[in-house]
Amino acid sequence: MPDFADIESTLASVQAGPQVLQVLRDLHTKALSETPFVSTNGSTSEAIDKFVALDPDKCALVYLILRSIGARFVVEAGTSFGLSTIYLSLAVGQNANLHGSSGKVIATENEPTKAAKAREHWKAAGNDIEKWIELREGDLRETLKTDLPEQIDFLLLDIWTPLALPTLKLVHPRLRIGGMVIADNTIEAAKGYKDLIAYLEDPANGFKMTTAPYSGGLLIAVHIGKGAS
Repeated sequence: MPDFADIESTLASVQAGPQVLQVLRDLHTKALSETPFVSTNGSTSEAIDKFVALDPDKCALVYLILRSIGARFVVEAGTSFGLSTIYLSLAVGQNANLHGSSGKVIATENEPTKAAKAREHWKAAGNDIEKWIELREGDLRETLKTDLPEQIDFLLLDIWTPLALPTLKLVHPRLRIGGMVIADNTIEAAKGYKDLIAYLEDPANGFKMTTAPYSGGLLIAVHIGKGAS
């Protein structure tokens, strides 16, 4: 049975107004009521109508990490219905406002129906969420090839596992030193993430990582730069 109590403890972890909190509460409730889906090498057709969203406690962690590193330019691989994107946008907007600067969440979604739903959810959350998000629809291996920010602070990988490494390779050249990568369900979908983990473990690529003991495993990697020991 899903633990709906996690929703309230998660919402207590973020700085947000009543409108945003209620949207998050409603979306988490719907997401937790679904049968869980974990991306593997198989077909994603059964996930078309599912949230496939980060668990509430993972959303809280991501939000707090973004606030702590002052992230203003974020890429999300696998937006789905846009639940986790709201947390990314909250943090990016608050960081940008704190310094009177710009910021952006580049969200990606291949399924038009999911993209449309995500936009509805962001609109319901209000302009303070919507205005920080740029949704790129289509195959992210194409949509992320151009027009990326000069410097990226954070990459969230919550996507069909075969696309995880191609996404990182597109973002890596612009990921700042100290920038972070988080990938969901890396224990539960370990076989699908094998190539990604090998890439992150290769010292030539300049990452250090750990796996946090959240449900399914949550990989957390920091870009320390090539040649660092």
